[in-house]
Amino acid sequence: DFASMARASQADFLCPGHSRPVVGLQYSAVTPDGTFLLSACHDKTAMLRDGETGDWIGTFEGHNGAVWWASLNRPATMAATASGDFSAKVWDAITGNDRHTFNHKHIVRTVDWLPDAAHIATAGKEALVRVFDLARPEAEPLVMRGHEKLVRVLLATDEPSGHQILTGSDDKSLRTWDVRTLAETRRIDFDGHVNSVEVSFDGRVLTVAAGSEVHFLDRQTLRLLRKHALPVVEGVNSAALSPDGKSFVAGGANFWVYHHDFESGQELQCSKGHHGPVYCVRFAPSGDFYTSGGDDGTIRNWRIKHEPVGPQ
Repeated sequence: DFASMARASQADFLCPGHSRPVVGLQYSAVTPDGTFLLSACHDKTAMLRDGETGDWIGTFEGHNGAVWWASLNRPATMAATASGDFSAKVWDAITGNDRHTFNHKHIVRTVDWLPDAAHIATAGKEALVRVFDLARPEAEPLVMRGHEKLVRVLLATDEPSGHQILTGSDDKSLRTWDVRTLAETRRIDFDGHVNSVEVSFDGRVLTVAAGSEVHFLDRQTLRLLRKHALPVVEGVNSAALSPDGKSFVAGGANFWVYHHDFESGQELQCSKGHHGPVYCVRFAPSGDFYTSGGDDGTIRNWRIKHEPVGPQ
């Protein structure tokens, strides 16, 4: 429609709808139906939108507490949510129907789909990692123990050795786990809480926001590729690498979203508009804009400004 076309061609745009802090954002992979944006919010809902226009598609309603994270399976046909109501839920992303509730003993902060789309993994206040089998939802989950504090971040990836889970925690560590053996396989320690971890669009790089720094690690070896300190952000809540790998965005406690050069760390753009801390940032798959969610309840989309640099 005309409104969508106008939005797609113009500058920054806003996605209204949420009424409390927006704490999680995830873009889907490219599907036959396009790309999707899933948001997690303290208003007890998650929302699905068109990934290009930001147009609202549907709302997942049913949690009795804040939704801390939401994740789509690869084809974007199912969603999973983690909530302050001590549960994780699995939803049909086409109909919005609540398919199953997995109860926990404390706040669930993060959830992801294993690459087989037949299992979800959760973590949170209990500092445990659990893997649930959707074919046998009543069965006891697999449990991985090791973190000493709240687990904020969980990503499931496919490695040559099988399914791996990667977690980031307030114990300032990032750890990997073998789903078959339930063993912790690697650990890296940081100077601050591990607030976010994102896998790059090409699958090769992990972007880690920890304390006041953004670290870029080789996904397979966890070797440090780059590290940039961003003291001005007053604690980096979230960071993400652009689809072309040449720049990154970061947001934190000081209300602004920063766009930086990957190699040099030079600031390219500063996006001002949120009226509170920024909790999550992501690049749109097109690379034309980046998206942020904040304490003010808004989802904001910021166009990349291509200013010429140096002599022409």
